[in-house]
Amino acid sequence: MVQLIKLLEILTQAEIEFVLVGGAAAYAHGSSMMTQDLDVCGCLSKQNIERLAKALAPHNPKHRISKEQPAFTAEQADKQVFKNIYLTTDIGQIDFLGEIKGLGNYDTVKEASQTLSMGNFSFQILSIGKLIEAKEAMGRPRDLETVSILKSILDEPK
Repeated sequence: MVQLIKLLEILTQAEIEFVLVGGAAAYAHGSSMMTQDLDVCGCLSKQNIERLAKALAPHNPKHRISKEQPAFTAEQADKQVFKNIYLTTDIGQIDFLGEIKGLGNYDTVKEASQTLSMGNFSFQILSIGKLIEAKEAMGRPRDLETVSILKSILDEPK
């Protein structure tokens, strides 16, 4: 999890517009299930993608879905239109998603988020209720297992 926190700190310091979603968000809300990548829903504007590429540049970002795994560079922000960006870096994997199944695009996801502070930085995280909705919409066994855990967290007495 240390590397995922480092990735979050890098995104935050670079002022990248994103909301933490997926397994890391579930873990932050109290789930015991670990994850090996960072899933975020982000603004896919050219400026935001350029900031993402520059922030990750020291960590050798590469497109992980492509067989050739070409480098992810700031120049691509001007030349390509992205729906999602799946990257591998020296410090971990990051999925930079333009929309979340069951919820919608970045603006909708941002509206359903809250601020989470970690040490010396803060970022937006999808609310536990909306995270449950998104995981249910995905419907994969691991997502449904996470839904069960998140619902039990919601049912715990405060």
